Amino acid sequence: MRKFIFSSRIVFVASLLLACIICAAILGPALSSWAPEDMDWSAMETSPSMTHWFGTDIVGRDLFVRTMLGAQVSLTVAVIAISVSLCIGIPWGATAGLIGGRTDQVMMRIVDGLYGLPLILVVILLVVLFGRNQYLLFAALGAFFWLDIARIVRGQTLRIRQAEFIEAARSLGARTPHILWQHVLPNVAGPVIVYTTLAIPGVILAESFISFLGLGVQEPDTSWGVLVSDGTQTMESSPWLLIFPGLCLAITVWCCNTLGDRLRDHLDRRDKQ
Repeated sequence: MRKFIFSSRIVFVASLLLACIICAAILGPALSSWAPEDMDWSAMETSPSMTHWFGTDIVGRDLFVRTMLGAQVSLTVAVIAISVSLCIGIPWGATAGLIGGRTDQVMMRIVDGLYGLPLILVVILLVVLFGRNQYLLFAALGAFFWLDIARIVRGQTLRIRQAEFIEAARSLGARTPHILWQHVLPNVAGPVIVYTTLAIPGVILAESFISFLGLGVQEPDTSWGVLVSDGTQTMESSPWLLIFPGLCLAITVWCCNTLGDRLRDHLDRRDKQ
């Protein structure tokens, strides 16, 4: 990992920026004397200053603290959703690819059918049935993004299912779960890691879009999507309300995409050597 981070200047910059955002999300609220819901009645909707580094919103709440709190929520959504998708997609795709035949056809037709369900419709349905619960948002995003991971893992498993080490394990009497755990999963880890780095910004953007529509994270909690939605309503009179959370969101998405692309190239070069 150290060799990859220092492999090029752009990878180092992306890694550094992402690390700074994560550290700021964890430590940021503790660095300010303002709590997320504290209202400064003497500084309502004011521009950035030494007292309020990112300025304040229309009710006098410190934007820096709320942006860092939004980072915590958005990054948590991404981590939990990707974890759920990995837990579902990896076993599903590996099992379909290794067993093959009719089992593979049935399992992948289920994936194809689920692809036809629009994410927004699923989220709206969950909100109608269970109310506004951000944990359901995590589950909805995770249950949606596992489809791509299942396809990727299946393709990699089909590539190695006839390999000599798989045939040797079968000849020794190894069962399918053992082959999946000991032989298939280690060989598909590289593509899964690359896809994970590329899927994280997709989850963050999806959460931001859903929260922008008012279907996701609700007050008193916040996220980058909620802050961007609030900022668009006052972007002419108070542009800092849109600039700072939007910039944090854009930087995070750029860092994850850059690291994912470069990691894919790095693994491809290593496989060719």
